[in-house]
Parts: sequence; C-alpha cells; structure tokens
Amino acid sequence: MRSILFILSGLMVVGLGYWAYHENYDTQASMREVRQLHRQIGVAHERLNVLEAEWAYLNRPDRLRDLAELNFDRLGLLPLMPDGFGRIEQIEYPTRLVFDISNSVSVSSDNAPEVNQ
Repeated sequence: MRSILFILSGLMVVGLGYWAYHENYDTQASMREVRQLHRQIGVAHERLNVLEAEWAYLNRPDRLRDLAELNFDRLGLLPLMPDGFGRIEQIEYPTRLVFDISNSVSVSSDNAPEVNQ
C-alpha cells in the first residue's frame, strides 16, 4: 500500500513539475508579447506627436490667410468680422408645418405574398 502511495506521489510531483514548466514558458511568451505591444504603442505615440506638429504647422493663421488670398477667386473666403454674424432673433422659423399628402402611396401587407423560410 505504501509503495502505491509513493508512486502516486511521485507521479503527482512529475505532473506538477511539467505543469509549472509549461506555465513558465506561457508566461514568458505573454511577457514578450506585452513588450512588443508597448513598443508598438510607443511608435504610435511618436507618430501621433509628429502628425500633431505637422497639423499645427499647416494651420498657422498667416499661412491660411495667404492661401485664402491666393485662392479668393475660386473659394471666395472672406475674413471673419464681428458684423458678419447675426442674432438668433433674426432667424425665421416656420410657425406651422404643412404636409402635402395628395401624392401619397398606400402601403398594406394584406396582399403581400408569403415568404417560405
């Protein structure tokens, strides 16, 4: 009886050793993947910083003003002036909605063909 207990205990130790060995390699693979993802995130942040700097450079007010003046014939852009804005009271809203239903189409499912599924 003792020998069976010793054999089972030995097999359990071997099985646990194999499990620990396997988990160790899975953990190392996961850590490598995490490091790779961190590198990719760093590269993406650097690229985003470059794009934001380019956006700021291209949207300089003096550059946009010059482009608007060069393309005035095609675009017709004017500088913003305080008197170019209106007040909310100047907007006319319709007081009554009118729906024209003289050309409406009647839709019914009474005569619809049955669908076989």
